[in-house]
Amino acid sequence: MTFILRKKEILIDILVRLPAKSLVRFLCTCKSWSHLIGSSSFVSRHIHRNITKNTHVYLLCLHHPNFERLDDPDDPYVEQEFHWSLFSNQTFEECSKLSHPLGSTEHYWIYGSSNGLVCISDEILNFDSPIYIWNPSVRKRRTLPMSSNINIKFSHVALQFGFHPGVNDYKVVRMMRTNKNALAIEVYSLRTDSWKMIEAIPPWLKCTWQHHKGTFFNGVAYHIIEKGPICSIMSFDSGSEEFEEFIAPDAICGSWGLYIDVYKEQICLLFRCYGCQEEGMDKVDLWVLEEKRWKQLCPFIYPFGYCYGIIGISIDNELLMGRRNIAKGVADLYLCNYESKQVLETGIKLGLMSYGEIEFLFSIAYTESLVLLN
Repeated sequence: MTFILRKKEILIDILVRLPAKSLVRFLCTCKSWSHLIGSSSFVSRHIHRNITKNTHVYLLCLHHPNFERLDDPDDPYVEQEFHWSLFSNQTFEECSKLSHPLGSTEHYWIYGSSNGLVCISDEILNFDSPIYIWNPSVRKRRTLPMSSNINIKFSHVALQFGFHPGVNDYKVVRMMRTNKNALAIEVYSLRTDSWKMIEAIPPWLKCTWQHHKGTFFNGVAYHIIEKGPICSIMSFDSGSEEFEEFIAPDAICGSWGLYIDVYKEQICLLFRCYGCQEEGMDKVDLWVLEEKRWKQLCPFIYPFGYCYGIIGISIDNELLMGRRNIAKGVADLYLCNYESKQVLETGIKLGLMSYGEIEFLFSIAYTESLVLLN
Protein backbone atom coordinates (compact mmCIF):
# COMPACT_ATOMS: atom_id res chain seq x y z
CA MET A 1 0.00 0.00 0.00
CA THR A 2 2.85 2.35 0.90
CA PHE A 3 4.54 1.57 -2.43
CA ILE A 4 1.33 2.38 -4.36
CA LEU A 5 0.92 5.72 -2.57
CA ARG A 6 4.56 6.57 -3.16
CA LYS A 7 4.21 5.69 -6.84
CA LYS A 8 1.19 7.98 -7.14
CA GLU A 9 3.05 10.83 -5.40
CA ILE A 10 5.96 10.47 -7.83
CA LEU A 11 3.52 10.58 -10.75
CA ILE A 12 1.88 13.74 -9.38
CA ASP A 13 5.29 15.36 -8.84
CA ILE A 14 6.11 14.73 -12.51
CA LEU A 15 2.76 15.79 -13.94
CA VAL A 16 2.51 18.99 -11.90
CA ARG A 17 5.62 20.33 -13.65
CA LEU A 18 4.12 20.06 -17.12
CA PRO A 19 2.40 22.83 -19.09
CA ALA A 20 -1.38 22.93 -19.22
CA LYS A 21 -1.59 21.90 -22.89
CA SER A 22 0.28 18.66 -22.19
CA LEU A 23 -1.91 17.87 -19.20
CA VAL A 24 -5.07 18.43 -21.24
CA ARG A 25 -3.83 15.87 -23.78
CA PHE A 26 -3.13 13.39 -20.97
CA LEU A 27 -6.78 13.51 -19.93
CA CYS A 28 -7.45 11.01 -22.73
CA THR A 29 -4.73 8.59 -21.57
CA CYS A 30 -6.89 6.66 -19.11
CA LYS A 31 -9.65 7.18 -16.54
CA SER A 32 -7.26 7.29 -13.59
CA TRP A 33 -5.15 10.06 -15.17
CA SER A 34 -8.27 11.97 -16.18
CA HIS A 35 -9.60 11.79 -12.62
CA LEU A 36 -6.22 12.81 -11.16
CA ILE A 37 -5.51 15.77 -13.48
CA GLY A 38 -9.09 17.05 -13.25
CA SER A 39 -9.23 16.89 -9.44
CA SER A 40 -9.41 20.16 -7.51
CA SER A 41 -6.37 19.19 -5.43
CA PHE A 42 -4.20 18.69 -8.53
CA VAL A 43 -5.47 21.90 -10.16
CA SER A 44 -4.59 23.83 -6.98
CA ARG A 45 -1.18 22.20 -6.69
CA HIS A 46 -0.38 22.92 -10.33
CA ILE A 47 -1.20 26.65 -10.15
CA HIS A 48 0.53 26.99 -6.76
CA ARG A 49 3.76 25.59 -8.20
CA ASN A 50 3.57 27.80 -11.29
CA ILE A 51 3.06 30.93 -9.16
CA THR A 52 5.68 30.22 -6.49
CA LYS A 53 8.36 29.10 -8.97
CA ASN A 54 7.44 31.50 -11.79
CA THR A 55 7.06 28.64 -14.25
CA HIS A 56 4.87 28.65 -17.37
CA VAL A 57 4.70 32.44 -17.16
CA TYR A 58 4.04 34.58 -20.23
CA LEU A 59 3.47 38.15 -21.29
CA LEU A 60 -0.11 38.60 -22.49
CA CYS A 61 -0.05 41.41 -25.04
CA LEU A 62 -2.27 43.18 -27.53
CA HIS A 63 0.17 43.41 -30.41
CA HIS A 64 0.52 44.18 -34.09
CA PRO A 65 1.68 41.02 -35.94
CA ASN A 66 2.41 42.72 -39.28
CA PHE A 67 4.38 45.71 -38.07
CA GLU A 68 6.65 45.75 -41.14
CA ARG A 69 3.72 46.92 -43.26
CA LEU A 70 3.52 50.71 -43.44
CA ASP A 71 -0.12 51.79 -43.40
CA ASP A 72 -1.27 55.12 -44.71
CA PRO A 73 -2.56 57.07 -41.67
CA ASP A 74 -4.63 59.26 -44.00
CA ASP A 75 -6.48 56.30 -45.52
CA PRO A 76 -9.69 55.75 -43.50
CA TYR A 77 -10.12 52.26 -44.98
CA VAL A 78 -6.88 50.86 -43.56
CA GLU A 79 -7.68 48.88 -40.42
CA GLN A 80 -5.04 48.09 -37.82
CA GLU A 81 -4.58 44.33 -37.38
CA PHE A 82 -4.23 43.77 -33.63
CA HIS A 83 -4.16 40.37 -31.91
CA TRP A 84 -3.98 39.01 -28.37
CA SER A 85 -1.04 36.63 -27.95
CA LEU A 86 1.10 34.99 -25.29
CA PHE A 87 4.84 35.68 -25.47
CA SER A 88 7.64 33.90 -23.63
CA ASN A 89 8.64 35.73 -20.47
CA GLN A 90 12.29 34.88 -21.22
CA THR A 91 12.82 34.97 -24.99
CA PHE A 92 9.80 37.19 -25.88
CA GLU A 93 8.94 34.88 -28.76
CA GLU A 94 5.26 34.50 -29.62
CA CYS A 95 4.01 31.21 -28.15
CA SER A 96 0.33 31.20 -29.02
CA LYS A 97 -2.31 33.46 -30.49
CA LEU A 98 -5.58 33.78 -28.57
CA SER A 99 -8.82 33.61 -30.51
CA HIS A 100 -12.18 34.64 -29.09
CA PRO A 101 -13.57 31.78 -26.93
CA LEU A 102 -16.87 31.91 -28.84
CA GLY A 103 -15.16 31.94 -32.21
CA SER A 104 -16.31 35.51 -32.83
CA THR A 105 -14.29 37.79 -35.07
CA GLU A 106 -15.27 40.82 -32.99
CA HIS A 107 -12.56 42.61 -31.03
CA TYR A 108 -12.55 42.11 -27.28
CA TRP A 109 -10.72 43.57 -24.30
CA ILE A 110 -9.13 41.88 -21.27
CA TYR A 111 -10.17 43.35 -17.91
CA GLY A 112 -7.98 41.34 -15.58
CA SER A 113 -6.02 38.10 -15.24
CA SER A 114 -5.65 35.81 -12.23
CA ASN A 115 -4.40 32.23 -11.85
CA GLY A 116 -4.63 31.51 -15.56
CA LEU A 117 -8.08 33.03 -15.98
CA VAL A 118 -8.86 36.21 -17.90
CA CYS A 119 -12.00 38.33 -17.84
CA ILE A 120 -13.03 39.56 -21.29
CA SER A 121 -15.81 41.76 -22.61
CA ASP A 122 -16.48 44.43 -25.24
CA GLU A 123 -13.80 47.01 -26.05
CA ILE A 124 -16.21 49.78 -25.04
CA LEU A 125 -18.31 48.64 -22.11
CA ASN A 126 -22.05 49.09 -21.75
CA PHE A 127 -24.19 48.05 -18.80
CA ASP A 128 -25.38 45.02 -20.83
CA SER A 129 -22.04 43.99 -22.39
CA PRO A 130 -21.50 40.21 -22.26
CA ILE A 131 -18.77 39.15 -19.83
CA TYR A 132 -16.75 35.92 -19.91
CA ILE A 133 -14.25 34.30 -17.56
CA TRP A 134 -11.94 32.30 -19.80
CA ASN A 135 -8.97 29.99 -19.39
CA PRO A 136 -7.19 30.03 -22.79
CA SER A 137 -4.73 27.35 -21.61
CA VAL A 138 -7.46 24.69 -21.41
CA ARG A 139 -10.01 26.45 -23.65
CA LYS A 140 -12.70 26.53 -20.99
CA ARG A 141 -14.97 29.47 -20.29
CA ARG A 142 -17.79 30.65 -18.06
CA THR A 143 -20.39 33.02 -19.48
CA LEU A 144 -21.57 35.34 -16.73
CA PRO A 145 -25.33 35.70 -16.30
CA MET A 146 -27.00 38.98 -17.09
CA SER A 147 -27.67 41.02 -13.98
CA SER A 148 -31.29 41.33 -12.89
CA ASN A 149 -30.45 44.35 -10.74
CA ILE A 150 -29.91 46.85 -13.54
CA ASN A 151 -32.97 48.91 -14.43
CA ILE A 152 -31.22 52.04 -15.63
CA LYS A 153 -28.75 52.78 -18.40
CA PHE A 154 -25.24 53.76 -17.31
CA SER A 155 -22.87 55.94 -19.29
CA HIS A 156 -19.63 54.68 -17.74
CA VAL A 157 -18.82 51.07 -16.84
CA ALA A 158 -15.58 49.72 -15.34
CA LEU A 159 -14.65 46.06 -14.74
CA GLN A 160 -12.14 44.48 -12.37
CA PHE A 161 -11.42 40.76 -11.98
CA GLY A 162 -9.31 38.57 -9.73
CA PHE A 163 -9.04 35.93 -7.04
CA HIS A 164 -9.96 36.60 -3.39
CA PRO A 165 -7.82 34.31 -1.20
CA GLY A 166 -9.82 35.14 1.92
CA VAL A 167 -13.03 33.63 0.53
CA ASN A 168 -11.36 31.27 -2.00
CA ASP A 169 -13.42 32.62 -4.88
CA TYR A 170 -13.00 34.50 -8.14
CA LYS A 171 -14.75 37.86 -8.28
CA VAL A 172 -15.78 40.36 -10.94
CA VAL A 173 -16.43 43.91 -9.74
CA ARG A 174 -18.51 46.09 -12.03
CA MET A 175 -18.74 49.80 -11.25
CA MET A 176 -21.33 51.84 -13.19
CA ARG A 177 -22.08 55.55 -13.22
CA THR A 178 -24.65 57.71 -15.01
CA ASN A 179 -24.21 61.21 -16.41
CA LYS A 180 -25.98 62.46 -13.26
CA ASN A 181 -23.39 60.69 -11.04
CA ALA A 182 -25.69 57.95 -9.82
CA LEU A 183 -23.43 55.06 -8.83
CA ALA A 184 -24.02 51.30 -8.77
CA ILE A 185 -21.54 48.56 -7.88
CA GLU A 186 -22.11 44.85 -8.47
CA VAL A 187 -20.00 41.83 -7.53
CA TYR A 188 -20.06 38.51 -9.35
CA SER A 189 -19.02 35.28 -7.60
CA LEU A 190 -17.72 32.39 -9.70
CA ARG A 191 -18.63 29.97 -6.91
CA THR A 192 -22.30 30.92 -6.84
CA ASP A 193 -22.45 32.07 -10.49
CA SER A 194 -24.49 35.12 -9.49
CA TRP A 195 -24.33 38.92 -9.15
CA LYS A 196 -24.91 40.88 -5.97
CA MET A 197 -25.70 44.60 -5.85
CA ILE A 198 -23.77 46.57 -3.21
CA GLU A 199 -26.27 48.72 -1.35
CA ALA A 200 -24.06 50.62 1.09
CA ILE A 201 -22.18 53.26 -0.95
CA PRO A 202 -20.05 55.58 1.24
CA PRO A 203 -20.90 59.32 1.21
CA TRP A 204 -17.53 60.32 -0.22
CA LEU A 205 -18.40 58.44 -3.44
CA LYS A 206 -21.76 60.16 -3.83
CA CYS A 207 -20.32 63.20 -5.55
CA THR A 208 -18.96 64.36 -8.90
CA TRP A 209 -15.80 62.41 -9.73
CA GLN A 210 -13.95 60.90 -12.66
CA HIS A 211 -12.74 57.32 -12.82
CA HIS A 212 -9.33 56.49 -14.24
CA LYS A 213 -7.10 53.42 -14.15
CA GLY A 214 -7.50 50.50 -11.74
CA THR A 215 -6.08 47.16 -10.61
CA PHE A 216 -7.12 44.12 -8.58
CA PHE A 217 -5.02 42.57 -5.81
CA ASN A 218 -5.83 39.98 -3.12
CA GLY A 219 -9.56 40.32 -3.70
CA VAL A 220 -9.59 44.12 -3.55
CA ALA A 221 -10.40 46.36 -6.52
CA TYR A 222 -8.47 49.64 -6.61
CA HIS A 223 -9.45 52.62 -8.77
CA ILE A 224 -7.82 56.01 -9.30
CA ILE A 225 -10.55 58.63 -8.95
CA GLU A 226 -10.37 62.40 -9.35
CA LYS A 227 -12.70 64.65 -7.35
CA GLY A 228 -12.00 68.17 -8.52
CA PRO A 229 -8.41 69.01 -7.56
CA ILE A 230 -8.08 65.91 -5.35
CA CYS A 231 -6.71 62.63 -6.69
CA SER A 232 -7.29 59.56 -4.53
CA ILE A 233 -7.47 55.79 -4.61
CA MET A 234 -10.75 54.02 -3.94
CA SER A 235 -10.49 50.45 -2.70
CA PHE A 236 -13.34 47.93 -2.55
CA ASP A 237 -12.93 44.53 -0.90
CA SER A 238 -15.01 42.10 -2.96
CA GLY A 239 -15.23 39.72 0.01
CA SER A 240 -16.07 41.96 2.97
CA GLU A 241 -17.71 44.56 0.66
CA GLU A 242 -15.94 47.39 2.48
CA PHE A 243 -14.77 50.65 0.89
CA GLU A 244 -11.71 52.73 1.76
CA GLU A 245 -10.22 55.92 0.37
CA PHE A 246 -6.51 56.75 0.23
CA ILE A 247 -5.60 60.32 -0.75
CA ALA A 248 -2.74 60.35 -3.25
CA PRO A 249 0.63 61.83 -2.15
CA ASP A 250 0.94 65.63 -2.41
CA ALA A 251 3.59 65.32 -5.13
CA ILE A 252 0.99 63.80 -7.48
CA CYS A 253 -0.69 66.79 -9.07
CA GLY A 254 -3.12 65.02 -11.40
CA SER A 255 -4.16 61.78 -13.06
CA TRP A 256 -2.10 62.34 -16.22
CA GLY A 257 0.99 60.13 -16.06
CA LEU A 258 -0.38 58.30 -13.00
CA TYR A 259 -0.60 54.50 -12.96
CA ILE A 260 -1.59 51.98 -10.28
CA ASP A 261 -0.25 48.43 -10.08
CA VAL A 262 1.35 45.85 -7.76
CA TYR A 263 5.04 46.01 -6.87
CA LYS A 264 6.56 43.29 -4.64
CA GLU A 265 3.15 42.26 -3.30
CA GLN A 266 2.17 45.86 -2.46
CA ILE A 267 -0.18 48.29 -4.16
CA CYS A 268 1.92 51.01 -5.77
CA LEU A 269 1.51 54.29 -7.61
CA LEU A 270 3.75 55.14 -10.56
CA PHE A 271 3.92 58.79 -11.59
CA ARG A 272 5.76 60.22 -14.57
CA CYS A 273 5.49 63.99 -14.77
CA TYR A 274 8.90 65.64 -14.90
CA GLY A 275 12.49 64.89 -15.88
CA CYS A 276 15.33 63.41 -13.89
CA GLN A 277 18.21 65.41 -12.42
CA GLU A 278 20.61 62.69 -13.56
CA GLU A 279 21.89 63.70 -17.01
CA GLY A 280 20.61 61.60 -19.89
CA MET A 281 18.15 59.76 -17.68
CA ASP A 282 14.42 59.86 -17.08
CA LYS A 283 12.39 58.63 -14.11
CA VAL A 284 9.07 57.39 -12.80
CA ASP A 285 8.31 58.17 -9.15
CA LEU A 286 7.16 55.22 -7.06
CA TRP A 287 5.03 54.96 -3.91
CA VAL A 288 3.82 51.81 -2.14
CA LEU A 289 0.87 51.48 0.23
CA GLU A 290 2.13 50.29 3.63
CA GLU A 291 -0.27 50.05 6.58
CA LYS A 292 -2.70 52.39 4.81
CA ARG A 293 -0.06 55.07 4.26
CA TRP A 294 1.93 55.95 1.13
CA LYS A 295 5.67 55.38 1.36
CA GLN A 296 7.88 56.83 -1.36
CA LEU A 297 10.63 54.57 -2.69
CA CYS A 298 13.53 55.41 -4.97
CA PRO A 299 12.18 56.11 -8.47
CA PHE A 300 12.54 53.93 -11.53
CA ILE A 301 15.41 55.54 -13.46
CA TYR A 302 16.17 54.65 -17.08
CA PRO A 303 17.84 56.19 -20.18
CA PHE A 304 15.95 59.18 -21.53
CA GLY A 305 13.60 58.64 -24.44
CA TYR A 306 12.53 55.04 -23.82
CA CYS A 307 9.21 55.67 -22.12
CA TYR A 308 6.18 56.80 -24.06
CA GLY A 309 3.67 55.34 -21.64
CA ILE A 310 3.71 53.31 -18.43
CA ILE A 311 2.00 49.97 -18.98
CA GLY A 312 2.57 48.25 -15.64
CA ILE A 313 4.95 46.05 -13.66
CA SER A 314 6.04 42.58 -14.73
CA ILE A 315 6.00 39.45 -12.59
CA ASP A 316 9.75 40.04 -12.05
CA ASN A 317 8.99 43.55 -10.74
CA GLU A 318 10.33 45.26 -13.84
CA LEU A 319 8.68 48.34 -15.27
CA LEU A 320 6.78 47.69 -18.51
CA MET A 321 7.10 50.67 -20.84
CA GLY A 322 5.94 51.47 -24.34
CA ARG A 323 7.73 53.73 -26.83
CA ARG A 324 5.52 54.84 -29.67
CA ASN A 325 6.52 54.23 -33.27
CA ILE A 326 4.59 56.98 -35.04
CA ALA A 327 5.30 55.71 -38.57
CA LYS A 328 3.82 52.27 -37.89
CA GLY A 329 1.13 53.12 -35.35
CA VAL A 330 2.49 50.70 -32.73
CA ALA A 331 4.59 50.92 -29.57
CA ASP A 332 7.78 49.01 -28.79
CA LEU A 333 7.63 47.13 -25.47
CA TYR A 334 10.58 47.62 -23.11
CA LEU A 335 11.38 46.31 -19.63
CA CYS A 336 13.24 48.50 -17.14
CA ASN A 337 15.11 46.82 -14.29
CA TYR A 338 14.61 48.74 -11.05
CA GLU A 339 18.04 48.09 -9.54
CA SER A 340 20.36 47.98 -12.56
CA LYS A 341 18.57 50.77 -14.51
CA GLN A 342 19.00 48.63 -17.61
CA VAL A 343 16.35 48.74 -20.33
CA LEU A 344 15.63 45.57 -22.28
CA GLU A 345 14.02 45.67 -25.72
CA THR A 346 11.55 42.79 -26.15
CA GLY A 347 10.90 43.19 -29.87
CA ILE A 348 7.16 43.00 -29.20
CA LYS A 349 5.15 45.59 -31.12
CA LEU A 350 2.15 46.56 -29.00
CA GLY A 351 -1.06 47.69 -30.63
CA LEU A 352 -1.87 51.31 -29.96
CA MET A 353 -5.61 51.51 -29.28
CA SER A 354 -7.18 54.96 -29.55
CA TYR A 355 -10.53 56.19 -28.25
CA GLY A 356 -10.77 59.88 -29.03
CA GLU A 357 -7.72 61.51 -27.46
CA ILE A 358 -7.08 58.55 -25.12
CA GLU A 359 -4.55 55.89 -26.15
CA PHE A 360 -4.09 52.45 -24.57
CA LEU A 361 -1.26 49.93 -24.52
CA PHE A 362 -1.71 46.49 -22.97
CA SER A 363 0.76 43.95 -21.60
CA ILE A 364 0.40 41.90 -18.39
CA ALA A 365 1.85 38.74 -16.87
CA TYR A 366 -0.09 35.53 -17.45
CA THR A 367 0.50 32.24 -15.60
CA GLU A 368 -0.86 28.97 -16.98
CA SER A 369 -3.33 26.94 -14.94
CA LEU A 370 -5.98 24.24 -15.12
CA VAL A 371 -8.65 26.31 -13.35
CA LEU A 372 -12.12 25.72 -14.87
CA LEU A 373 -10.98 22.28 -16.09
CA ASN A 374 -13.16 20.61 -13.46
